[in-house]
Parts: sequence; C-alpha cells; structure tokens
Amino acid sequence: MKTQEPIIALSTADGAAAIHVIRLSGSGCIEIVDKYCSKSLSKFDSHSAVYCHLGESQDQIIDECVVTIFRSPKSYTKEDVVEISCHGSPYITQSILSLFLRSGVRMAEAGEFTMRAYLNGQMDLTQAEAVADLIAARSKGQHHMAMSQLRGIFSAKIQDLRAQLIHFASMIELENDFAEEDVEFADRGELKDLVARMINLIKELTDSFRYGNAIKNGVPVAIVGPPNAGKSTLLNALLQDDKAIVSAIAGTTRDYIEDSTQIDGISFRFIDTAGIRQTDDEIESQGIKRSYEQMARARLVLYITEIREDHQDIVREIKELKISEDAEIVVLLNKIDTFHACHAYDVEEAVSTLIGRQPVLSLSAKSELHMDKLKEILVQRIKGSIDNHDIVVSNARHQQELLQAGSSLKAVIEGLNSGIPTDLIAIDLRHATAHLGSIMGEVTTDDLLENIFRNFCIGK
Repeated sequence: MKTQEPIIALSTADGAAAIHVIRLSGSGCIEIVDKYCSKSLSKFDSHSAVYCHLGESQDQIIDECVVTIFRSPKSYTKEDVVEISCHGSPYITQSILSLFLRSGVRMAEAGEFTMRAYLNGQMDLTQAEAVADLIAARSKGQHHMAMSQLRGIFSAKIQDLRAQLIHFASMIELENDFAEEDVEFADRGELKDLVARMINLIKELTDSFRYGNAIKNGVPVAIVGPPNAGKSTLLNALLQDDKAIVSAIAGTTRDYIEDSTQIDGISFRFIDTAGIRQTDDEIESQGIKRSYEQMARARLVLYITEIREDHQDIVREIKELKISEDAEIVVLLNKIDTFHACHAYDVEEAVSTLIGRQPVLSLSAKSELHMDKLKEILVQRIKGSIDNHDIVVSNARHQQELLQAGSSLKAVIEGLNSGIPTDLIAIDLRHATAHLGSIMGEVTTDDLLENIFRNFCIGK
C-alpha cells in the first residue's frame, strides 16, 4: 500500500444544498481534522460518525458537523479517510476547505481518490473506470452495465484468460532456456486448444461492444422513409415533444434532427432524416445523402412508409435501402387510421414474409395508435441482443486491447501451425498477456492513467 500526502475535495455537487460532504484522504488526515474538531477523533474506531463543532477555536466555529472516520486499510482509498458532513452553504464549504488547505492539505485532482484506490490495490482499472460510468449513468441499462463491471465480473473473466496464458508462456520460455536439449514443457495440442478457445471468447466480447457502446451512449435509431411518410410526426410522438416541423409539403426536412429519450430504462437517440426520393434540388439531395449516412451509423433503422394495398411496392422500397449489416430494420406502415383495418394485418404479414420475417408494424404516428407496441419492439430488439452475451463490453479502451490480444493469439496459432521457433511464439504470447493485463491495469503508463482519471469529477 502506498502512503500519500493528504488531499481534500468537495464530494457533493457545488452550490447551496441541505448538506455538503467534504472528503480527505492520505497520511495524517485524521490527526489534521482532529486539531479543529471539538471532540478527540483518536478515541474513535474506524467507521465511527462523530458529531462535533469544527473551527479554529471555540470562538471561531465554522459549523456543526458530523465527521466520519475510516481508518486504513478499511476505506475507499485504503488510506486514512475522513468525510465531513456540513450544512450545504457555499460559504461554510469554502471556509472548511480553506481551513485545511492552510494546514498543509492540498486540493485533490480529478479522480484522485479513485486513482489512489486503484494504486493501493482496492480495485483494478476496469472497476475504477466503472466508478465513472456509474456516476454518469442516466438510465437503467447504463447503471446495470456499470454495476456489473464494478463488481468485477468482467475483470474475473480477463484475469482467468491471462492466468492461463501466463502458464503456457512460462513453459515456452522455459523451453527457450533449454533450447540446446530439444525438450518440450508445453503441450502443443493443449496450447492450440487453449488459444482457439480464447480467440472465440475474445470475439464474443468484442462483438458485444456494439451493444454495450449503444447502451452507454444511447442506441442510435434512424427514422427513414419517403417524403410525407410521417417521419417527423413519429419523432415528435416518440419524444412527446414538437421537436420536428410537420408539414404536408414534401421535402420539409432538409437535414437530420436528433434527440434522446428513455424507454424501459434504455436510452435511445432518435434521428429524423430527410425523405428519400429522386430530386434535382441540390439542398434536398444533400439532406438525402445525410439520411444514408445516418442509416449506416444506426443500430436500428425505423423505415416508415404509408400503408397501402401494393405491398410489393413497399418491399421494393425497403430492398433499395443501403442499411448497415450491423443494423436491424423495423418497418412501420403509417396512417393506418386512413386504411381499411381488416386489410392491415394482411399487408403486415406479406411485407414481413418478403423481407425475411423482419418486424413489421402498422400504426398511426399522428394519433399515436400502436405506439406502445413500437416501444416494446425497440426494447426487445436491444435487450435480446444484450441477453445473448454473458458479459457486455462498453469501454472503447477495453475493446481495443481485446482486439490487439486477439490478433496476437491468432499469430500464435499461425506460428504453431507453421512450426516457427518457440522464441517467436513466446513473443506473441507475451504481447497477448500484456494487452489483457493492460485492461485491468496490470500493465499501465502514466499517460494512460492520466487519460482515464482526468474525466472523473474532482471529489471522486
């Protein structure tokens, strides 16, 4: 455990409030607070909450506070920690901060409390990153992913992979030490099987990133279709707000409009795009081009068109779309309130059959008929994808390291199959273990840590 100089920061939001919490951590911080507390903190055990007056003297009391003591190593940072709960006056908070800054305590940097927890072995780097994700969580889905990572489920999986690789790497290195005696300590068949399993597992983890990233940043959903199909009306209905201009004039939407909302704990980013059609209008053409760009980036595509008897024409429109292989399409047959209701189901079934049983729903964006069914479909498509993965990767840094580890493992397989010298195989094994170690912080650089923790709030 590393003992560090005492630091201080306001851990609750700035501004007037019912209560503020000021946190100190580091060597001697309990003794420093004790000097300004009306009760002797040395008498109290760890995890004690002490009511006292805080100030330079009995005649210069700043506030009545509750001081909570966490003695090393039983604290968030594994150092001595003190949390001061005071009245939420900006003046009181600043006075307390100034009091301790004059006593040799320095202001904490962004994420420094959590960085100390990591450096002192309280958590690994993935768990430290999960703290920031947990604080930033704005939906049930984001909260669930952050909690899973904070509990170490992802770390345990990576640690197990790395431990197995290290075992075989050590056997290969041992062979190199006895190269002149032509001995094998590592069974090549077992090594091939292990590496093949790891490559498959890493692929599962990297494939889950597109779902995890969507949950973390909001699932991008492109609303596309011909002019006057009801795209802007649909956006307004989903957001429950007049975000987009609705007009009977074709081509009203010239550029995409984007906004977010939550449905059943999942954040969706809906993007209303320009109507897709052939046009000589230069500005409208640019809007249509951007519609295709948004489709290429979308996780889900809502293709909305007016319901009509000629379902073959609808199918032809859908097949002409340029949709990303990763995206899923939901076809919406709009303006059902102006159509023969008894024929709507037949059109739905015909279109769904001809496009490979993709979901098709008839609705009315204007009257919001069947909007609840649409929301159910959206949630099912995302939750179904997430449920297919035991662990979901949502951090771009983890994704990159996994890809690099997978690349090194593929080089190991190629080397074993081609019979290259064991010292070259050992290099690829070392690279793979280093990339897996970097995920958890077993292998780090100062630049990496600075990049991660600078995005934290000051008091965490």
